[in-house]
Amino acid sequence: MKRIIALTGVALVFASCTTQNLTKSVAYKSLYEAKPLSVIVMPPINRSTKVEAKELFYSSIAVPITLKGYYVMPQLLTMEILKEESAYDSEMFIDRPTRMIGEVFGADAVLFTIIHDWRKSTIASRITVKIEYLLKSTKDDQLLFNRIGNVTLDLSQNSGGGGLAGALISMAVSMASTALTREIVVARKCNDFTLSDLPTGKYSPMFDHDGDQPAGQKEFDTTIR
Repeated sequence: MKRIIALTGVALVFASCTTQNLTKSVAYKSLYEAKPLSVIVMPPINRSTKVEAKELFYSSIAVPITLKGYYVMPQLLTMEILKEESAYDSEMFIDRPTRMIGEVFGADAVLFTIIHDWRKSTIASRITVKIEYLLKSTKDDQLLFNRIGNVTLDLSQNSGGGGLAGALISMAVSMASTALTREIVVARKCNDFTLSDLPTGKYSPMFDHDGDQPAGQKEFDTTIR
């Protein structure tokens, strides 16, 4: 019995290690096989309590995908077409075949994003977001890329004071900093961190040459200061 338990423990450790040390070509095998050229970014699905999160996040997502070597469908045009068709809510499509989206926009892949959390703590001077990314093929609905980023933007400032007075000054400075800092920063950083693991597209000089790079964790946590 002890031997069985020991072997099971070894197997679990081995599985954990191999999961964490996958290369991109293994972790994103479907993406390397599909080789999509163009991507349409759907409006985010907002499951947070922050009403403005959808617009704040959507405006910052195209750049890192473009820098990765993919052609991203113009977002303003995408939004206008979706609104005209009364299809602005991505919830209508995320669990349905994406072929129609591909045919309408001429895209090889569609990116869905889900905002699970978006919180601002004035006292702690932090903005925390949790966003999931799902890239699907418009040809066969294959999931090509799936990653979840938990990103915290630390806006605290060091006033240099001490005691109660110093703490009050620090809080006041932090509150002012929070008020002046656009929340789009944390959205942009979340996109940069999460999509940094996305294999490169055809329009990148690294196309088909990054498969041996280590893949990041599917879900990660990071704090930015």
